Amino acid sequence: MTAATHSTLFPQAPDTADAVLDGLDPEQREVATALHGPVCVLAGAGTGKTRAITHRIAYGVRAGILQPSSVLAVTFTNRAAGEMRGRLRQLGAGGVQARTFHSAALRQLQYFWPKAVGGGLPRLIDRKIQLVADAAAACRIRLDRGELRDVTAEIEWSKVTQTVPADYAAAAAKTGRLSPRDPAEIAQLYATYEDLKRDRAVIDFEDVLLLTVAILQDRHDIAEQVRSQYQHFVVDEYQDVSPLQQRLLELWLGERDSLCVVGDASQTIYSFTGATPDHLLDFRTRHPGATVVKLVRDYRSSPQVVHLANGLLSQARGRAADHRLELISQRAPGPEPVYAEYTDEPAEAEGAARRIRDLIASGIPAGEIAILFRTNSQSEIYEQALADAGVPYQLRGAERFFDRPEVRKAGAALRAAARFGANDSLLDDVVDLPSQVRAVLSGEGWTSQPPAGSGAVRERWESLAALVHLAQDFAAAKQGATLGDLVAELDERASAQHAPTVQGVTLASLHSAKGLEWDVVFLVGVAEGMMPITYAKTDEQIEEERRLLYVGVTRAREHLLVSWALSRSPGGRPNRRPSRFLDGLRPGSVATVGRSAAGGPGGIERGIGSNGGTVVRRTSRTPARCRVCGRTLTDAGEMKLMRCEDCPSDMDEGLYERLREWRAVQAQRSGQPAFCVFTDKTLMAIAEAAPDDEGELARIPGVGVRKFNRFGADVLAICAGQEPTEGGEGD
Repeated sequence: MTAATHSTLFPQAPDTADAVLDGLDPEQREVATALHGPVCVLAGAGTGKTRAITHRIAYGVRAGILQPSSVLAVTFTNRAAGEMRGRLRQLGAGGVQARTFHSAALRQLQYFWPKAVGGGLPRLIDRKIQLVADAAAACRIRLDRGELRDVTAEIEWSKVTQTVPADYAAAAAKTGRLSPRDPAEIAQLYATYEDLKRDRAVIDFEDVLLLTVAILQDRHDIAEQVRSQYQHFVVDEYQDVSPLQQRLLELWLGERDSLCVVGDASQTIYSFTGATPDHLLDFRTRHPGATVVKLVRDYRSSPQVVHLANGLLSQARGRAADHRLELISQRAPGPEPVYAEYTDEPAEAEGAARRIRDLIASGIPAGEIAILFRTNSQSEIYEQALADAGVPYQLRGAERFFDRPEVRKAGAALRAAARFGANDSLLDDVVDLPSQVRAVLSGEGWTSQPPAGSGAVRERWESLAALVHLAQDFAAAKQGATLGDLVAELDERASAQHAPTVQGVTLASLHSAKGLEWDVVFLVGVAEGMMPITYAKTDEQIEEERRLLYVGVTRAREHLLVSWALSRSPGGRPNRRPSRFLDGLRPGSVATVGRSAAGGPGGIERGIGSNGGTVVRRTSRTPARCRVCGRTLTDAGEMKLMRCEDCPSDMDEGLYERLREWRAVQAQRSGQPAFCVFTDKTLMAIAEAAPDDEGELARIPGVGVRKFNRFGADVLAICAGQEPTEGGEGD
């Protein structure tokens, strides 16, 4: 995974304030030198907005116009804040505070709580879902796991939009929000949740902002103390601020106007959390004398990728679309985007994995490739396909790099070697820093050649390899650097969550991919019903789905591959069509406005089926039906079970547990995650069917030819109450 920068890892700090401006284009330079009064930067994707605002802060600090401790730069993720701190440090402006809204508010809340309220700050809960479950139990309302998540999201939305429980129903109706339960029930759950928090003396994530706002509103002396500390504000991703965050920003500012905001209304993709681009779009109305700078030179993507991105927005509607930016690529021409149609989703995943394997063989690093999808539920099938193809991968949103056990152990080993290296025989014959690091990490499992396959073993190796590569870059940039210097660099990176690149294909949702970029991007599942998502009904929701696809397109530097499947599963009815957002943009299609999801399928471009040949359109198939109630099944997991999730199961629990134990052994042997052997749903289907022969086993969805040949004998033996073969997998 690569952060939105392609610069040298360890550049030298500029010698002078004017040197900070070197390399900026005219518009970026205008941003960097506009240090007085309100400033609004409208920055398109890939136009170097982070570069512009960090150089602006650094120039002001180095020129003596801004005091580092008086500047507060806020953004929306710890990763983005960490990257900003890292860049400022490299530019010689290391004393500047760069934080998320919540991080900045929490520091203030912890400091001022004893003075404003008295006593210690209530405990901050990491996750609120258990408290929501307790509230549901108190209200005698049954919620399944999905409903718990949805109700939790509604409570979060209510709080960031400053909606109290009594006003929830009216606010949801006014905004056209689709409540997961009856609005009166949501309001009751919300009120009970707040009561439970008070009873247990805890606060949640949103309370951090709400309580900080309350203190700053009620205590003018505290507000003035904060304002005397911070006199200059920079807000990144301003299109994503919620009403609550905007209120906090206004309280930080007071009557002053020393504010710089940066954003792009065309990248507003978090409205479900309360984010709104209105504050960005209304900035010039609130600040008539503001300096406005537009950044449209795209340094990230090729002209071909930019052309598609501009084409997507050219069909957009609504207020954000009225303020869209026409990007101009600054890169050399690249390949045209590739469009591929597949018979079904497994074929689509296998096709992507084959292409990725070929790209890696051609010399493109796995870390420069990403597969982006609309929902997290789409991830598993691509994890399976990549594992089958022997391609390493990493999940965006999984455990943070510096929190991984192997990275913590490696850091401890490097720290010990830096302190006591003279007594370490591993370091007797090595002199340069990279060799020292390789020697130390060889004791933690690093080898010069990666292990075969994927899974946990490969992931641990990739983590250690990232540290080795970092040491090589650090030594090249810092002549004479010692092991102690590298340990200090790692500590700073850990505090900033500035992780080194891990060499694995990134799997990520479109939402979590924002702010990142890769040389190669696969946009998968770009079909009606998924893009736009089925529950996007209103014009505003449809347009946000279009913006989400735009964000996905603009993650690609050079290669962009867009694909969709005609049906969900093998043998399914091929009734899907490519996303309406591609109409008029992909070859062979015609631009349409407001076409319904029921439109006919478009042309086929370079599509392949699961057999590697041309796609064959199927005319009709018998729909999969629940064997208990007869309902038509559409969910992939239910189709594996051949029954609805809620219908009674006749599963042999003992058989299921024996299958799980066997799967764990197979996963450990192969060094892969357990689901790469069989998913839970497939094991449940086997335990329900208890197949007696090869034919019955082969007909179970999720088994497939490859897995049947590999594991069939073992599974049938377990189903027959026998022990599987000792070697397994044909060893």
